[in-house]
Amino acid sequence: MESSPFVYVNGSGTYLKASFIASFLEEDKSKLNGLLSAQEYTISGDVTSTSPTAFWLLLGGVLVFFMQAGFAMLEVGSVRAKNAINIALKNTIDVSLGGLAFWIMGWALAYGDANGNGFIGGSEFFLIGQKDFALWLFQFAFAATAATIVSGAVAERTRFRSYLVYTFLITGFIYPVVVHWVWSSTGFLSAFNSNGHQIANGMIDFAGSGVVHMTGGVAALCGAIFVGARKGRFEDGKSVPIPGHNPLLSCLGVFILWFGWYGFNAGSTLLFTGGAEVVASRAAMTTTLAAGGSLLTTLILGRIAFGYYDLIYALNGALAGLVSITAGCSVVDAYAAVLIGIIGAIVYFGASEALKKLKIDDPLEAAPIHFAAGAWGVISVGFFATPSNVAAAYGDFGGYNNISSSVGIFYEGNGTLLGVQILGVLCIIAWSGALSSLTFFSLRMMKILRIDEECEVSGMDRAFHGGAAYPEFENSAAGEAESESSPPPVRVETSTADVEMTLKV
Repeated sequence: MESSPFVYVNGSGTYLKASFIASFLEEDKSKLNGLLSAQEYTISGDVTSTSPTAFWLLLGGVLVFFMQAGFAMLEVGSVRAKNAINIALKNTIDVSLGGLAFWIMGWALAYGDANGNGFIGGSEFFLIGQKDFALWLFQFAFAATAATIVSGAVAERTRFRSYLVYTFLITGFIYPVVVHWVWSSTGFLSAFNSNGHQIANGMIDFAGSGVVHMTGGVAALCGAIFVGARKGRFEDGKSVPIPGHNPLLSCLGVFILWFGWYGFNAGSTLLFTGGAEVVASRAAMTTTLAAGGSLLTTLILGRIAFGYYDLIYALNGALAGLVSITAGCSVVDAYAAVLIGIIGAIVYFGASEALKKLKIDDPLEAAPIHFAAGAWGVISVGFFATPSNVAAAYGDFGGYNNISSSVGIFYEGNGTLLGVQILGVLCIIAWSGALSSLTFFSLRMMKILRIDEECEVSGMDRAFHGGAAYPEFENSAAGEAESESSPPPVRVETSTADVEMTLKV
């Protein structure tokens, strides 16, 4: 494979084709190729802000940001009406506080590679020295997604201020460190590592089954364990369903998420020229197929298990398929995407039932969807990544000359990639699990993690947010309840003669 020049773009090193760089600048391509013959060229200035790449990144960033609306609708519909405002407000905190945290330190720890550290970044705090603002927006939207995953798992019983603490930590520290490992130019698991110090050829997690969804899913599981189950969720050793108040809102939320996922996966090419448009198109196609296969599989599993077609299980199945394909969306073929989605549905279903057996209350099933299906998505790449797709998506970043170490075992891979993928899964579990457990344990010890029983029964909206999300509905319901508790009115029958006598009087 022809080697590609190593290029610094706004201070970040990467391997790029000359044709890629030519699309950024209004220069003669032949002159640019001559400049790149020295194998190292520094481009100064605000490159992407004057190119189509900036538009592609901004489009992807806006789509991923809009997924927050999907999460909000999904979560609001999945909780009881008395907690709707609380969960919606937590979603707004994810993007506001999360954005500040990612600006202050998140970006620096993820992509600040000045020290060449394979574990953590250490430069460009407050974006000082960084001009690639379109890329920052795109990556911030990913960080907000990781934070939002947690809110559903701890819904309906977690104090608002404790959630503020956790949101800042995951977007500012826990998540960015994982990003540095896998996506930076110096990370020890990064396929984009420019110094050759990564493990094997690096881990393939194209859009974040592991980096985003596993990180958030593991944290969600830890949060659900430490905060404890909702009152009434498990009675006499049995699981008691607590359905959400509006499954139609949840359905709308999943459609918004699915829509935004095209920005999540296809947008992760970060470019739309020089062949990247083909990779983006493949990512969009595989995303669609995996979600469809997973949704139908979960629908069938729900019919077998419960005796009816369950909308919520089907919606969660679609999300499990989307999470599963996110790692390998650019490197697998169409049939593999369907299989990954189907297996992702089975993994989700099994994990969901396991949580019930363990009496872990996860109202949005964030851990089965994002942790379990995310882990499967990362591992699946070690089976289904094809040589041609890997070369198209990653060939310009060096290190893929030994292609047998970079493809799935179903395509004559030697197992190296599968091993690296499993290692990546274990590293993410260890990091996110340890830091999240420490955070939630500390909050519980300080007695600021969980609300009191009275507030939980009455609802968090009235207790903490000034009123109900549906005041007319609640007033009506209260009136009906009052009328039911009052003695029935006495019916007095009168004759026509009595009425006539009364009228005469």
